[in-house]
Amino acid sequence: MSTAPAVLEALKRAGPLSTRELAAHLQVTYEAVRQQLSELTRSGWVTAERAAGATAPGRKRGPASRQYRLSAAAEHLFPKQYDELSVELVRSVLEQFGGAGVVALLARMTEARVARWAPQLRGLGLREKLNALSALYRDRDAWMEVEWRDGAPALIERNCPFLNVATAHPAICSVSVNTLSRLLGCRVVREQRFQAGHGRCVFRVRLDEPRPAGAPFALEIISPASSGT
Repeated sequence: MSTAPAVLEALKRAGPLSTRELAAHLQVTYEAVRQQLSELTRSGWVTAERAAGATAPGRKRGPASRQYRLSAAAEHLFPKQYDELSVELVRSVLEQFGGAGVVALLARMTEARVARWAPQLRGLGLREKLNALSALYRDRDAWMEVEWRDGAPALIERNCPFLNVATAHPAICSVSVNTLSRLLGCRVVREQRFQAGHGRCVFRVRLDEPRPAGAPFALEIISPASSGT
């Protein structure tokens, strides 16, 4: 049986620890822990560092002089409450500043995304832009794809990273719609929605409806066809 989960949990609770300390903590052999640490390090879940005093004159360097800790990526393997915090933040903004405050906040989020993506899309054709924007949420997103239907492209999102927050505050989805519209220069409509039970979001690009220059941020209008009713 793999001891990898136990190693990660031990480092979370008591790290940084040496190989020998981990073996004693888990009551397994030194070699078993060494092999797991080697694999976890290659996978990016664990990082190695010199133990305190390991660089003292005359101190022999080797596995015993190293300690291991969780990497930043591994921290995400443990329970977090990002959704709850985000929902609370949006609710607090709404209570403090009203609907206009939320719209202003979403508009600023849109501006930040446009500023990030615009330089990467400069000089690209439409298909190249769409392929690049399939990584709108994270690099090389395996859950976004481009679909063409009757000459009209769409970005299909099969895994919403903000679903719990977007369900509680659907206005947040307006950031994606406005960002895509700004970057592509035409109207973007969300034809299908996770919130309506479709199991995905479909952002249809209306190539025949250019976005007016200087058009302000606008909350997404949910059409009956995309409401699931």
